[in-house]
Amino acid sequence: MRTRRALAITALFFCYTPAMAHISDSEDNIEEVVVWGRALSLVGKVSSASEGLVGYSDLSKRPILRAGELVEVIPGMIATQHSGTGKANQYFLRGFNLDHGTDFAVSFQGMPVNMPTHGHGQGYLDLNFIIPELVEYVAYEKGPYHSDRGDFSSGGSASFKTYDRLDKGFAQASIGSHGYYRLVAADSTDVGEGDLLWAGELHFSNGPWLLDEDLEKANLLVKYTGKIGDTDARLIATAYRASWQSTDQIPLRAVEQGLIPRKGFIDPDLGGETTRLSLSGALDFGKIAAQIYGIYYDFSLYSNFTYFLDDPVNGDEFEQADERAIFGGRLSYEDDVSLGGLAATVRAGLDVRYDDILGVGLFHTAGRGRLSAVRDDRVHEVIASLHGEMELHWTDRFRSILGGRVDWLSWDVRSALPANSGTGDDAMVSPKATLAYEVLDGLELYASYGRGFHSNDVRGATISIDPKTGDPAEPVPALVRSEGAELGVRFEVDKTVTLTAAAFWLDLESELVFVGDAGATEPNDGTRRYGIETSVFWQAADWLVFDLSGALTQARFRAISDNRIPNSVGFVFGGGAVITLPEGFSASLRVRHLGDAPLIEDNSVRSRTTTLVNLGLGYDFGRFQIGLELLNLLNSKDNDISYFYESRLPGEAAGVEDIHFHPVEPFTVRASVRVRW
Repeated sequence: MRTRRALAITALFFCYTPAMAHISDSEDNIEEVVVWGRALSLVGKVSSASEGLVGYSDLSKRPILRAGELVEVIPGMIATQHSGTGKANQYFLRGFNLDHGTDFAVSFQGMPVNMPTHGHGQGYLDLNFIIPELVEYVAYEKGPYHSDRGDFSSGGSASFKTYDRLDKGFAQASIGSHGYYRLVAADSTDVGEGDLLWAGELHFSNGPWLLDEDLEKANLLVKYTGKIGDTDARLIATAYRASWQSTDQIPLRAVEQGLIPRKGFIDPDLGGETTRLSLSGALDFGKIAAQIYGIYYDFSLYSNFTYFLDDPVNGDEFEQADERAIFGGRLSYEDDVSLGGLAATVRAGLDVRYDDILGVGLFHTAGRGRLSAVRDDRVHEVIASLHGEMELHWTDRFRSILGGRVDWLSWDVRSALPANSGTGDDAMVSPKATLAYEVLDGLELYASYGRGFHSNDVRGATISIDPKTGDPAEPVPALVRSEGAELGVRFEVDKTVTLTAAAFWLDLESELVFVGDAGATEPNDGTRRYGIETSVFWQAADWLVFDLSGALTQARFRAISDNRIPNSVGFVFGGGAVITLPEGFSASLRVRHLGDAPLIEDNSVRSRTTTLVNLGLGYDFGRFQIGLELLNLLNSKDNDISYFYESRLPGEAAGVEDIHFHPVEPFTVRASVRVRW
């Protein structure tokens, strides 16, 4: 529902359509009209300072290394990588190492992207199927205060929307350092009374590592937007396939002893494959909107974090596999009403998702050949949610939003080890409340409170025997409560300056923490986070824009003496400047900083800070555009991510506790040529 609200905000404020992206006097003289999503007025329309919308030139002008970095348009959020490009990113937000998406929910055109009970990690969030050039905007929210957000959204959530129609079709070819090649093309055409958009992407790369990444990636999207009678209709289909080899994190001692270089590897057989197919249809009747979708997903990932710790002969390499079919739908209702003479808006919705997990397993492998099955399961998982809220305008400047949601989760686990099979269900009620007061024109204050949750891997709810050791195992709750609050302010000046600031706290009953020697995640004790964050957008001139954001967070376990949360980054910063000149020249400079973090609970080992600078240059002439991206402009030698755990290298008599890290990619050059028609 908030995605629909964001669409309305965009249309009402700027009367924008994709056809307005360029104004053309002739085919050879194209003048670009720059639209900044962050400049859209949201005062009186959103329910917290940490809610927003970015899009249009916010995205098209930004140099990025990977598709997953699209989330970095969200203030205070950072995306890194500890493995191959085809794998989901690591995400950091509000003192969370979100791993691959445990407490950050993403939808794409209304379809959920996170994967529960996934072979690699709970809530696995892979954005590699998104073609960046097609993203019109990203609407985001943070905290458990929003009634239309459920599983995995305690830290935040984001909704990706693609363009319905492109003003100009285009084809673009890119080439760059480290064997980088990419082709992307897209166009729109009239079909009946609607618009048909298609796009395709081919991407190949070896990466900067000693072991060639050998990435092969293909994307296809087809989208129809039109009407059935008087009803708005949308049909979208996507297809994605990727395969890659990966250089995972490596032990610091191996580099310091000269056994391997910083770009080196221990196990040459790591990598994976992913296939994702989706089909979705939606109807909008005005007050009522409906959507159904189906997704097929197949995933296989080979990893080896501990090398020869558990098996000195064959090594500790393992495969994580996941194949599933997902079916779901949503029904939403929104209407403006009068309550006791006061203007009000009522919103309600029903969401249902069914995951038929055909196979999810963990296998001991060597050279990508299976030696034995650690876990091999089939799972049926259903989550149904009913949510609603009422926004009541007490005066022209003061409003309240009261709502909540009920979530019901049901599961059926059929394990190869019968003792770990079982069925069950659980439910959770989550109230929400917000007060918003517009003190002056353009200045609004917010107070928000809410309860939320994330689901755990339901195999943990039926487990009784540890399949790796054979020891008795305690089951874990399927649903984990979160609770949080936020005070914030939004200040907008003449459509050129937007400033937001928020102070927040968030409690989780338990938290999933990465365990390096198992190559998996496990529930841990309850946590608490306090923090402040701010963002500024300033359009200093028609041709010059600045933005910056920062967040400072304290994250702790609540009930243990060594209470630091591994990989909980306390400070993040991002900022940049964009120049867009009438002569066709543009430049975008981006800086992002990821602070240091504890790597173990007693804080005796910490990661280093990471700072990266990216520069994008472009020049438009007629129907053509040339671009140049200089990524990691200062050739930083920092790390994308670091862990601390025990591993054993060939020739070592026993395991050694050590920092294991993945370096940032070195200075990279990418050049592109685009032709429009």
